[in-house]
Amino acid sequence: MQNMLQNNGKQLKSKADVSGIENLIRATLKKHKSPFMMIRRCVLEKQYLRFRKCLPEVTPYFAIKSNPHPLIVKTFIRLGASFDVASAWEMMNVLRLGATPDRIIFANTIKSVEDIITARKRRVKMMTFDNEPELYKISEHYPGAHVVLRIKVENQGSVVELSLKFGADADSAIHLIRKAKSLGLNPVGLSFHVGSQSKNVENYLQALEISAGIFKESKDSGIPLRIMDIGGGFPIQHFDNEIGINFERMASQIRKQIKMLFDRKVKFIAEPGRFLVGPAGILVTQVIGRTFRNNKNYYYLNDGIYADFSGMVFDHCKYEFKTLRRGHKFLSALAGPTCDSFDTLSMNAEIPELYVDDVVYVKNIGAYSSASAVANFNGFPPAKVILI
Repeated sequence: MQNMLQNNGKQLKSKADVSGIENLIRATLKKHKSPFMMIRRCVLEKQYLRFRKCLPEVTPYFAIKSNPHPLIVKTFIRLGASFDVASAWEMMNVLRLGATPDRIIFANTIKSVEDIITARKRRVKMMTFDNEPELYKISEHYPGAHVVLRIKVENQGSVVELSLKFGADADSAIHLIRKAKSLGLNPVGLSFHVGSQSKNVENYLQALEISAGIFKESKDSGIPLRIMDIGGGFPIQHFDNEIGINFERMASQIRKQIKMLFDRKVKFIAEPGRFLVGPAGILVTQVIGRTFRNNKNYYYLNDGIYADFSGMVFDHCKYEFKTLRRGHKFLSALAGPTCDSFDTLSMNAEIPELYVDDVVYVKNIGAYSSASAVANFNGFPPAKVILI
């Protein structure tokens, strides 16, 4: 009986959430033309506080590559967040919006000379590396910089594997830390990344165990480290009924590993991007044309792969397509507006029959969507971002 009541409560809450979102879409359509991306400030705040509650020992550095919109950055500045930047442009962006240099990590292991010089001029001291030539470059152009060694770790089960391109082998870590010290740099810690949208907590646990061993060896070598960057990759739900994602459970296991393996004096940081901004985004599009092709309804939307659905390519992301129209559902195709057959969103979306101007919307699309959209390909602009 109790389980039945809980399930009924969840269903009622879900229906209320859907009703609230769809009323919000209708109201916004009266003020703005589609396509538009609604970013809900309350969800940004909720996700940030959720991260802080579940991992209180870990300071979040928002990875602005996921969505660098100024209003989003300002929201996280107000909340007290720090920032992960990958270029001088991102660095200047967050500084211009009010972030301070001590709250920034330049988390790109390969940096241009110009970007290193910019970091020095703007007093952004902390940056990552994973190879010896990078150390020579940093030491020449930013002597005394605080460097964090990124190591290669398992990315098993992650949607996007990031150890293919970045990360030093763990057995070369001490050599690189010593080399950094000998070049006049300040080796302050380690970092790793388990891959994007990682559902496998074992990746984090194994990486922490490897890192703890390097911390001990480095301390025994006379170079104590004080910062442990556990990267990003924390997963979110893209579909309402998606299973296998439980951040709270994952965070609990990470916390236990941290407490078991590391000294309390070690400062932990992370680089969440998708986790913080993904659930806040709702993309609203409309049907601009329809036909019947290959024995199914075929709908053309005013946003596509080259714009705010770019995450389907660059982020290997899958989305749940929803409509305001109700009715019997049919297996249908959805495509973007450009003159390219590659601009196809789905060949098997289960949706009601639609007509021109009907709305198709997607939730949980705030990350790696508008950020990687191509500006005006074929003359079609990406969605307007609206913070609500």
